[in-house]
Parts: sequence; C-alpha cells; structure tokens
Amino acid sequence: MNIDLLHSEVWGQKENLPLLIIRPSKGWCVNLREIWYYRELLYFFVWRDIKVRYKQTLIGAGWAILQPLLTMIIFTIFFGKIAKLPSEGIPYPIFSYSGLLLWTYFSSAVLNSSNSLIGNANLITKVYFPRIIVVFSSAVEGMIDYFIAISILFLMMMFYKISLNLYVIITPFLLFLAFLSATGIGLWLSALNVKYRDVRYAIPFFVQLLLFTTPVIYPSNIISEKFRWLFYLNPISGIIDAHRACILGYKPIDLSSLGISILVSIFLFITGALYFGRTERLFADII
Repeated sequence: MNIDLLHSEVWGQKENLPLLIIRPSKGWCVNLREIWYYRELLYFFVWRDIKVRYKQTLIGAGWAILQPLLTMIIFTIFFGKIAKLPSEGIPYPIFSYSGLLLWTYFSSAVLNSSNSLIGNANLITKVYFPRIIVVFSSAVEGMIDYFIAISILFLMMMFYKISLNLYVIITPFLLFLAFLSATGIGLWLSALNVKYRDVRYAIPFFVQLLLFTTPVIYPSNIISEKFRWLFYLNPISGIIDAHRACILGYKPIDLSSLGISILVSIFLFITGALYFGRTERLFADII
C-alpha cells in the first residue's frame, strides 16, 4: 500500500491536520518497510491469539503437551506395537514424539495461517494494516506450544537414558525453517481462501494426507532411494528428519534431504509472498 501525507482543508481553510491517502500497491510485491513499521502489531496479534486460545480452559497451556503426548501414545500402540514399524534402533515413543513435536507446530501453523484472513474479516474490512501480518502472527503463536512440549521430550530422554546431543543448538534454525514452509503454504492458501471458500474445507484433508508423506510415524529410510527425492519435496520431511537427528544424536544429519527442504521452503515462501502481495488489495472487497 502507498500512503501519502497531505494537509486537509476544513471549511475552505488549510489546517495542520494530517490526511492519510491509502492507495493499493501495484504489481507483485510486498512492502517490507511497511511490515517493519507495523512490527508492534504483530506482537499484539500473537498475544491476542494465545489468550483467546486458552481462555476459559481448565488446563490452559497444558494442551500444548497433551496433544502430541496423547498422539504419541496412540501411534506407539498401533504403529509401534501392532504394526511394528521400524524406529531406527531407538525406542518408538521417543522416535514418534520427536517427529510429532515439529509436525504439530507445522500443521497447526498451516491450518491457522490459512484461515487467518477469514477469521479476521471484520478487522480487515474496517482498518488498514499490512494483511500479511495476520498470516505471520498465526504461524508464530504455535512456537510457544513447541517450546512447552519439547520439555517432555527431554524428560523422556532421561527416562530412556539417551544423552542430549550437542547439535541440539540447531533446533531453533530448524524451527525457523518449519515456520518458513508453513507460512509459505499459509500465504498461498489464505489468499486463495478469500476468493474460493472451498479451500477452507480442503485444508484439513490436505494436512492429514501430508502427515502420511512425512517421516513422523516411520523413518525415511524405508522409502526406496529411487523415489526418496520425491518424498523430500514435502518441505517438512527433511526438516523433521534433521530435527530428530540433531536432538537424539543417533545418526548424522542428512544434508542432502535438509538442503532440498530448505530450497522448497524458500520457494514456497517467496512465491506465496508474491502472490499474496498481488492479491492483497482485493481482500477488503471480496472477503
């Protein structure tokens, strides 16, 4: 958006009151300077979403732990005990939980960011601010849950006598990559969701399908090497593999799979931001 600052005229006389004229941006662009100017608004959106999520709940932030923990128990029973899926030589509860940590953040970030514009329709039609901030805030808020839930993983590692790996310092970078890929997908889907409301019904189904193409319940090495590059086109696959390896330290990080995930995540984010910037000026009219 382009904003011009002029002087207003009241009753034919010039006043020193500022008059803001907001014009829609043209072309495929995102105004980074404007996003920085509204950076405090991002903080308030994140804080608002966190308070609304846990308002009038009995255990509050405890849900951040229960969701991956209960899912891990179910996966351990059905996939670890009954289906006997391999877990690369480490206890299946830790194997699945270490993958679920990042997957839970990624999936919630995709779902929340994709529906963020529709959920803030009243605000978007009345007040001007960079709409991309709404998508960013929806993807950022889940990081709080991630940091709460990872404490359970450390306790599980103590129980199974697995020492913490030095490469655990890389986990913030991997979390940032998950944010990048989730936000890239969210930018595409949120912009499409404004125009085509069918998208909001397809998103949960899309996320469920994506789970089974992600190495959460099974290791990536069971995929044939011939098709493994296709498997890693799922941006979160290489990131989850690296996340599990750097925390548990049972194998070296696969740099080739992580590199593919980084490239795909950057591609999704850049193209999503460009498409979002192109369609942003229409949101208030059609939402």
